[in-house]
Amino acid sequence: MRYYILALIVLVLDQVTKWLVITQMSLHQQIPIIENLLYLTSHRNKGAAFGILQGQMWLFFIVTLFVVAFVVYYINKHTRESKLLGISLGLVLGGALGNFIDRLFRGEVVDFIDVYIFTYDFAIFNVADMALVIGVGVLILQILLEEGKTREKK
Repeated sequence: MRYYILALIVLVLDQVTKWLVITQMSLHQQIPIIENLLYLTSHRNKGAAFGILQGQMWLFFIVTLFVVAFVVYYINKHTRESKLLGISLGLVLGGALGNFIDRLFRGEVVDFIDVYIFTYDFAIFNVADMALVIGVGVLILQILLEEGKTREKK
């Protein structure tokens, strides 16, 4: 249950921040937070990460439904054995649902976190994207830890 609560927290935080961007900023408006490093930039994305697959909403709906079903199954079946697995899946679930809601009701994803690394302008992202990336990273860590335990037992 606690992993669903984590997913709900991510979802609410994601949707509230997107609502604030939509209602308080004009499209493409940029607000500096840390000059030359971090900006709030109102941006819309009809594709996936880095703007790939623009306009392929049907594909995103299908993939998201499979991901959500898979994550819910895994949360129910395997998280008793590992809190780390549960946390990673909760983050992935919240992030997937956050962007799914945008695509379903807006026809596009609202992005607003704009980071410059030296002179490179990284892709603009949102809370759901952060949760997905962190969740997948934690999942990879979990897999590596489990693999290490398996090797030690041999």
